[in-house]
Amino acid sequence: MARRPLGSLVLVVGPSGVGKDTLIKGARHALASDQRFVFVRRVVRMPAGIEVEEHDAIEPGAFDSAEAVGRFCLCWDAHDRRYGLPISVDTDLALGKVVVANVARHVVAQARTRYPACSVVLITAEISRRAERLIQRGRENGDQITARLARESPAVPSGINPIIIDNSGGVAIGVTAFVMALRTIAAQD
Repeated sequence: MARRPLGSLVLVVGPSGVGKDTLIKGARHALASDQRFVFVRRVVRMPAGIEVEEHDAIEPGAFDSAEAVGRFCLCWDAHDRRYGLPISVDTDLALGKVVVANVARHVVAQARTRYPACSVVLITAEISRRAERLIQRGRENGDQITARLARESPAVPSGINPIIIDNSGGVAIGVTAFVMALRTIAAQD
């Protein structure tokens, strides 16, 4: 019996305000009819009642229990929160899917250990555009935004050559570039 090829895990990384969630949402819409792609939502550990975008939030106790019994394939801490990717990623990869996930850069090395063939897409944007987007988001005050922009982002681990997308322009341009990158990754399988 022929063995089915494994899919590809695509790790989407980049600093706050570059538009990762926007590009992922646009690509999910553009590729909705292409069954090769799965866009996985991160799970974030936080109390109920706090709104989050592009995540599935669960109470701290439930998150900790899920992590303890292996319901996440990857977990990491960022911005005083704990995040995880559901174990369903493994099933999708076993089915040959291209699984797209927004993660923190410092989890890339851990992900590469578990998924050696994963790809990394690094989203960038000019700092002025990042500042505009963070202000529009409205989650932080001016001092917090300045501190966020001043923080040095961790580098992508050595030996990894990410696909770099500059998302300083309009949404349509960024989404098109991201979709093209995902199709290129899918064609390599």
